[in-house]
Amino acid sequence: MSPYDPSAFPPFAVTVDLVVLTVREHVLSALVVRRGEPPFQGRWALPGGFVRADEDLAAAAARELAEETGLRAQSPGSSGGPGAHLEQLATFGDPQRDPRMRVVSVAHLVLAPDLPAPRAGGDARSARWAQVGELLGSGDGSALAFDHAQILAEGVERARAKIEYSSLATAFCPPSFTVGELRRVYEAVWGVALDPRNFHRKVTGTPGFLVPTGGTTTRQGGRPAQLFRAGGATVLNPPMLRPEV
Repeated sequence: MSPYDPSAFPPFAVTVDLVVLTVREHVLSALVVRRGEPPFQGRWALPGGFVRADEDLAAAAARELAEETGLRAQSPGSSGGPGAHLEQLATFGDPQRDPRMRVVSVAHLVLAPDLPAPRAGGDARSARWAQVGELLGSGDGSALAFDHAQILAEGVERARAKIEYSSLATAFCPPSFTVGELRRVYEAVWGVALDPRNFHRKVTGTPGFLVPTGGTTTRQGGRPAQLFRAGGATVLNPPMLRPEV
């Protein structure tokens, strides 16, 4: 075996890009930032940045999340209090994805309850929540810089699939929520309308999915609605299968 020669391989940089999804006004929305520097100056992009020499990927993603949203990351399966769900999504390494140099992006998916207006940080000129349908509606990815339309599309599909078989839909909800509020999360993420009675029967009948808090709320208007919190189940049995559209 010939000796390994690092100089025989071109250097490349590593970034983390964040697909931050939330539900705002019953619509699935993603965090985007307007780039303040080349390349793609003035274009909207997903938040993210270069991985520092002294940090691993998870630490870089958590740092970028805190800088862009002020949120603390919560690892998958963690029960250590409130925080945004953060998980690694996929790796993107097309040699032409960044005109500056060879850059490999390790994308992460973030799910969080409705958040306030974001603040711009780093080389971003401004930041906003945008409807996912608006960002992906062009079909050619022209609404976002780099290959971020592809990354966003994969993040949205991951979220849609995971709430079928896991309890992650509750990551979009506040600590206590009604069945109606949870149903609107499913409707926003899947982009479909669900029958309220059938949905109520399914979610309250799935072991470990929801736990009653003992309280009620009238924030939806009308009669008081029972409040729930996320239960201990991480896998739903039976699953909440996505309706065919």
